[in-house]
Amino acid sequence: MWLLCTAYLLDRIVGDPRSIPHPVVIIGWFITRLERLIRLMVRDERHMRAAGLLFPLLIVTGSYGAVWLLLYAAAQLSVWLAFALSAWLISTTIASKGLADAGNEIKRFLEAGDLPQARRSLSMVVGRDTDKLDEPEVCRGAVETVAENIVDAIVSPLLYAAVGGAPLAMAYRAANTLDSMVGYKNERYRNLGWASARFDDVANYIPARLTALLLIAASWMLRLDWRRCARMIRRDAHLHPSPNSGLPEAGVAGALGVQLGGRNTYQGVVSDRTRMGDALRPLRAADIGETIRLMYLVSLLCLGVCLLIRLVLS
Repeated sequence: MWLLCTAYLLDRIVGDPRSIPHPVVIIGWFITRLERLIRLMVRDERHMRAAGLLFPLLIVTGSYGAVWLLLYAAAQLSVWLAFALSAWLISTTIASKGLADAGNEIKRFLEAGDLPQARRSLSMVVGRDTDKLDEPEVCRGAVETVAENIVDAIVSPLLYAAVGGAPLAMAYRAANTLDSMVGYKNERYRNLGWASARFDDVANYIPARLTALLLIAASWMLRLDWRRCARMIRRDAHLHPSPNSGLPEAGVAGALGVQLGGRNTYQGVVSDRTRMGDALRPLRAADIGETIRLMYLVSLLCLGVCLLIRLVLS
């Protein structure tokens, strides 16, 4: 329980300093090398689906095993060294400070009237083209990014850390990194990345539904529209192409009384995303701040749930 609290506070206060090598960078390095090896050995596209199983099999289990061995070795030297290392490793799987910093930066530029810089800041955290977006669309991109990542950047890693400590939290982060790197439905990864995408969906299934409940509670506590939050989750979440991402996006849209989703452009190709929520008013910069407040309160509530889990498991 102390380990979870320490890791959470480390992320909230310190975040991910660029001067310290991040485990995700190491995981990404192995994913890239494994992809090269697979493509070198498997030439027939029909065999790529079977080869795609190697990603979760090797990367996820390898991440778990590497962290377990590292902590075991640290514990032989000092139990406090193992504790500190565990807390730091868990904190690297959480990204509440990083999400808040990215959202607040976009919000500050918008409030200062610097739309071009707000677009550039948004381009650092989304894959869509941002160079022609107006202010409401920049706000939508920032709100959607913070809302969607409540699950995979906060709730999921905390839950897995509560159940299996730093090794399981890092295994989850490896699965999520796999999805972001190879879990696409385009021609290049349709066969090779299918297993990584499905594994990430399964890993986030329960955390996403817990997030929906916590969002309703957080909306009530912040005196937002918690009833509409619950209603939009029931009405719109299933319309999202992801079985998990629609839950936090629909919930945030309902709590704020805005509409998320719509037309996005990716490298010049237009994609029409599912609309979630009712457009009771236009999106504005303040909505980014409200979403960050919701994200922080959900993270605190999730920490409380995780502490209860540890209490029960103890």
